[in-house]
Amino acid sequence: MRQKIFRFLADLRFAIFILLLISFCSIIGTVIEQDQSIETYKLNYPLTNQLFGFLSWEIIFKFGFDHVYKTWWFFSLILIFGISLITCTCLQQIPALKIARRCQFFRTIQPFNNLKISTALAKFNFNKILARLKNNEYSLFQQKNIIYCYKGLIGRIAPIIVHFSMILILLGTLIGSLCGFKAQEIIPKTETFQIQNVFNNGQLTIIPPISSRINDFWITYTNKKTIAQFYSDISILDNIGNEIDRKTSFVNTPLIYDGIYYYQTDWNLVGLRFQDFNQKIMEYPLVNLLNTKNKIWLTWVSNDSNITKGIIAIIDNLEGYCSIYNDKGAFLGNLELNETIKNNEQLTLVEILSSTGLQIKSDPGIPVIYTGFFFLMLSTLISYITYSQIWIIKQNQKIFIGGNTSRAMFEFELEFFKFIK
Repeated sequence: MRQKIFRFLADLRFAIFILLLISFCSIIGTVIEQDQSIETYKLNYPLTNQLFGFLSWEIIFKFGFDHVYKTWWFFSLILIFGISLITCTCLQQIPALKIARRCQFFRTIQPFNNLKISTALAKFNFNKILARLKNNEYSLFQQKNIIYCYKGLIGRIAPIIVHFSMILILLGTLIGSLCGFKAQEIIPKTETFQIQNVFNNGQLTIIPPISSRINDFWITYTNKKTIAQFYSDISILDNIGNEIDRKTSFVNTPLIYDGIYYYQTDWNLVGLRFQDFNQKIMEYPLVNLLNTKNKIWLTWVSNDSNITKGIIAIIDNLEGYCSIYNDKGAFLGNLELNETIKNNEQLTLVEILSSTGLQIKSDPGIPVIYTGFFFLMLSTLISYITYSQIWIIKQNQKIFIGGNTSRAMFEFELEFFKFIK
């Protein structure tokens, strides 16, 4: 009974069936948005007008379709597929490799009829054939008048390496799902922060107590005044606040520290800092106009006891200026940094306060997955090595010679005819 179970798990058809199930579940996780709020699913998958006639937010939450890659049934499929690969390797691939290493002599001439190519030579120098085989890097084994030789045995290792690489990829996927996390932080410039706003994490995730500081944040623009790139100067701090690492992170080039990636994803303007004629510093918070297509912030600036008297400052960039309007909405001009308002306010714009948006991500399974793909590519190269076998029997002044090959039959035939030419 135990042997039947193991052979069932090692069956190629069973492995393909499990792989198709994993692919189908992955498609579900791709079509349905993952790790969103319940309001999002209620809006997109209502109970009244169900998608495909049955898919509603209740079904999604009941079966865990909102977090497919972290459900127990998805982990179970990966585990079963891994066990199938290990069983197939132990019961089929490794024994086949051991058999290929053995000397498989033909004692009679009947087996030559089953070979892909064979012939009989009436007059030929036996030693000359052996010399040609040796020159073509064949390994020769001889018992009196019978010979067995092969080459390209390393090509038989490719299926084992394929299974090993797939197991590594599956293992890396499990490690990443169980121990990885994603966080999103919006940090004002010069502020120190820790990872707190975690929106995606595994069951075994431990959030590291790492302190970081945003030293600076800036944006570069093209000649057409469109954004070219975002930059965040980030420092990693130890427990007492000393800097242990520092790097400028920008889009597609994150800061990497101890397996944690700091990606530049967003930005925001926090406020404007003004100075009056008495050298007093005042900060005015900016409000983002959410209904506009582009990011636009505004604030009400007043240095008068009567708060109803003042000006409107509007800004949509980090180029060092803002637009000024009076309380009637009339445009007064652009106010640059260190420039004084030419009005009764007598205020000087000294700083534009900004914040950067960082996505902080950790996936400890990535190195294991990359290692698995490395072995997968290596197995592809090894599979191009042809495994060829040749048998020879010398009997009654005749030489019977034949051979088989795992691939590249035409090239093997040309090589075979060179032996007997």
